[in-house]
Amino acid sequence: MKSSLVSVAPMMDWTDKHCRYFYRLLSNSAQLYTEMITAKAILNGDKNRLLDFNESENPLTLQLGGSDPEEMASCALVAQDWGYDEVNINVGCPSERVLNGSFGACLMKEPRLVASCVERMVEKCNLPITVKCRIGIDDMEGYDQLSDFISCIQNKGCSHFIIHARKAWLQGLSPKENRTIPPLNYSWVYQLKKDFATLKITINGGIEGCNEIKSHLEHVDGVMLGRSIYHNPFLLKEIEGEIFGNKENLLTREEVLTKYMQYIKQQNKNGTPVRSMTRHIIGLYHGQKNAKLFRRMLSGKTVELDYLSEWIDFKKNSATEV
Repeated sequence: MKSSLVSVAPMMDWTDKHCRYFYRLLSNSAQLYTEMITAKAILNGDKNRLLDFNESENPLTLQLGGSDPEEMASCALVAQDWGYDEVNINVGCPSERVLNGSFGACLMKEPRLVASCVERMVEKCNLPITVKCRIGIDDMEGYDQLSDFISCIQNKGCSHFIIHARKAWLQGLSPKENRTIPPLNYSWVYQLKKDFATLKITINGGIEGCNEIKSHLEHVDGVMLGRSIYHNPFLLKEIEGEIFGNKENLLTREEVLTKYMQYIKQQNKNGTPVRSMTRHIIGLYHGQKNAKLFRRMLSGKTVELDYLSEWIDFKKNSATEV
């Protein structure tokens, strides 16, 4: 699937359906992921609220948090019925919440349990089942432990692994610190691709732009970006052109804003607060003249859509798109 060349990472509290709709205006091709949703929440909660999405978001992956094979399998079937393209198992999040819930990065110490989840999910549904993990956790020091983890799980039907090229320290570092303090080790991810040539390997962690994406794609099958996209979403337009080769009919920032405003107005009629949607576009003018003014306009207690309309007119009359 060409979309998996570049994907936008699942990010808690960020990649909700409004954020993903906004990203799809910038790129038709990149693979998008939901925020992590726990299996228990899906089975016991409001499925419409948790799972509904706009059809334009496809290709879209549902990321699941959980470790009970039967629960995970049931959720995979729900995802298939809901129209998702694939299901990803979270084996990389280092927060205390996932540790207490027996999912996330702590599962790297239980490869057989993860393998059981994959096996039951593959049996239950027809969607691809993927795994997102770290290169290790805590006292897992060697490459062989990572290799053994991958080997155990791929034997049960997982053919695509997304690897965050940092260890996770479950003791001593906060989730935020775990995103930056453990050193990156891209070479281990490259080695996985050599050792498991038939698997699809996607690399994640600290990747900022198209030149880095192209460099990584010389060694692995896909690249996942997270916060670099959230803070500079217009990078998706560059990726659409430079990586996917789609350089025609790409929208300017003002055209993106115009279309997103139409979406905001419709969602607001259905009760969604404007601020919960505009918060995702604060970085749209990252690196551009007047970017600080744009951020300030969206950072107040209330956001007036009329201000966005005036902004669009201002930019059209005063600046050339770059």
